Amino acid sequence: METKWLEDFVSLAETRSFSRSAQLRHVTQPAFSRRIQALEAWAGTDLVDRSSYPTRLTPAGETLHAQALEILVALQSARNLMRSHRASGQDVIEFAIPHTLAFTFFPHWLMELRGRFGAVKTRLNASNVHDAVLRLTDGGCDLLIAYHHASQPLQLSPERYEMLSLGHETLAAYAKADAEGRPLFRLQPGGPPVPMLAYAGGAYMGQMVEQIIRQMPVPPVLETLYETDMAEGLKAMAVEGHGLAFLPSSLARKDLQARRLVPAAPPGVGELTMEVRLYRERREVARHVKPAAQALWDFLKAG
Repeated sequence: METKWLEDFVSLAETRSFSRSAQLRHVTQPAFSRRIQALEAWAGTDLVDRSSYPTRLTPAGETLHAQALEILVALQSARNLMRSHRASGQDVIEFAIPHTLAFTFFPHWLMELRGRFGAVKTRLNASNVHDAVLRLTDGGCDLLIAYHHASQPLQLSPERYEMLSLGHETLAAYAKADAEGRPLFRLQPGGPPVPMLAYAGGAYMGQMVEQIIRQMPVPPVLETLYETDMAEGLKAMAVEGHGLAFLPSSLARKDLQARRLVPAAPPGVGELTMEVRLYRERREVARHVKPAAQALWDFLKAG
């Protein structure tokens, strides 16, 4: 049994909606349903009454819901206790970061940072956006790096959490180049359907792509042929010529230089700029602040 199944179940008990909970947990609805089914298989009984709307818990589900809340609180308390006893590793800064930023932004940013700040020891925990935020709020990391856009802000209270801006990232459409260097697929209004390599439902980047499409005066006709949570997976498919993909500019940079990918729209069309932000608990309310993490925050804040 995995603890994320319990977290999924608690979310479902609160929202009474598979689709809403899947969105909040940043997974596809089929994947979310499979995890609830796995929990039911582990429990040996139905936990959800699927014949009602909105969704209701069965009597067994109500019992497990109360137990799940206690279990998750107890597990978090145990982890915090273990962390408080850990004498070593106080000079290691723990980052929580979504997968896309872990592969694109973080390596370059860290190398540039070391040139200005000096040597820094880091531990990276890469996950989806929801779990990365939870790691910060649960005290499982020192710093969180995440994208920010006004249409999809992270639900972090400014009274408890503070942030710094680290830069900006552009999300835009790319496709494989043909023999003459032109995109095989174009993001343009009207015309025949364009094969789309899409982010899975509930993914943060998928919500950003939806925002891009909504902002276009005449929406293009896009036919989704492939879905994944990972931007790297979309890039690999785009490089092979399977369709058009919306990618962060930092992820597409090397493939653009090598002409494996080219922009699928004119500059400024079908683009969206996101801010890259660094978050932490405010020092006055933080459970524990490592000297190394504080020194790095002070340096970035002053710069």
